Amino acid sequence: MKKLVLFLFLSVLLTSTTYSQEGVKYGKKLTLKEKTSISELYKNPKKYVGKTVQVEGLIIKVCEKRGCWIDIASDKEFEKIRLKVEDGVIVFPLEEKGKKIIAEGVFEELIYTKEDLIEQGEHQAKEYGTKFDPKTITKGKTEYRLKGLGAIVK
Repeated sequence: MKKLVLFLFLSVLLTSTTYSQEGVKYGKKLTLKEKTSISELYKNPKKYVGKTVQVEGLIIKVCEKRGCWIDIASDKEFEKIRLKVEDGVIVFPLEEKGKKIIAEGVFEELIYTKEDLIEQGEHQAKEYGTKFDPKTITKGKTEYRLKGLGAIVK
């Protein structure tokens, strides 16, 4: 009986240690062996568009409405990338902010017209109860993000 109790205790201890070292998993299992720095993605975006990449960084913001995106700090100061996941498939809790993440996703290029940005601004203002002045948008822009597939938060 003592051996059984000892075995169960050690099993639980080993399982919790493994869990804490690996972190909390979201979505699909990570498959890539090498990470790409976020600064490298921005330095050579055309090279990575449409490709699955793995990044690592600190979670600096989490979607407050649905947990459907997070912003990850880059290795370069004042740079970040958004990891957007399919609504309801992966949900990042607000408590993950400030934690380290390793994430995989497809690097996407999003091209917005001036009209797209005005529509977005009006939608966000309505959703968050803030003010938006369409005159602040003077031209379109290109944005890069990751279409999230899976992640481990530590």
